[in-house]
Amino acid sequence: MITALADGRLLAEKTGATPPAVVALPGWMRSATDFAPIVEGLDAVAIHFPGFGTTPEPDTVWGSEDYAEEVADAIAGFGPVILVAHSFGGRVAARLAAKYPQYVKGIVLTGVPLMRLQAAPKPARSFRIVRALAKRGILPASVLEKQRQKRGSADYLAAQGTMRDVLVRVVGEEYGDDLARITVPVRMVWGENDTAAPADAGLAASQQIAGSTFRVVPGAGHLLEGDLRTAVREELLALVAQTAPQKDSGK
Repeated sequence: MITALADGRLLAEKTGATPPAVVALPGWMRSATDFAPIVEGLDAVAIHFPGFGTTPEPDTVWGSEDYAEEVADAIAGFGPVILVAHSFGGRVAARLAAKYPQYVKGIVLTGVPLMRLQAAPKPARSFRIVRALAKRGILPASVLEKQRQKRGSADYLAAQGTMRDVLVRVVGEEYGDDLARITVPVRMVWGENDTAAPADAGLAASQQIAGSTFRVVPGAGHLLEGDLRTAVREELLALVAQTAPQKDSGK
């Protein structure tokens, strides 16, 4: 069921009762429906991010902190929730938990690019020359775009306009300070063969979060499917149980 949040600025897939106990945040240009098998039977909302599918793109070039602010506004009235987040959604979850700890009581992360173990490669000199000439108006934008088509990632090439600029901004972000400020329980679940967010970088990120756990799923990749999806649900259910209020023994 589709529901509107944040005064109608966000759309979300709703399961179970309101207020939700779980908020799911999808990967880059993925649908909130990715989480349907993971949150089945729970009181949850899976958010469609601005610019992803059914929700209009932002008017300006947002970073993950802007997305976190939008989600914070959407969940402020729910009480503390568990975040379950994939890839780009995990970037938003980290920002949100660091800045608004009162809204979050636990996090499950999978396939999130939170740390680089080595510096990003510098663009080829020929590309830098073409880019500089295009910015000065000496070469047409079409020439620069042809060069980008030869070098850009699949996500970069698929994105257009504002959303391409959002992607470039987010890819350049750092999250070390945010990870160090997270104090809620965090469970991290990674595909062994994830190439978008390698497991060794995920493990390094987990070591920046006090008390976090890290689980590798053999043979799994980056997308929420198969054994990885099953493992994420298992960790989510375990976290729900871990953070549930303790019942009074009645003594």
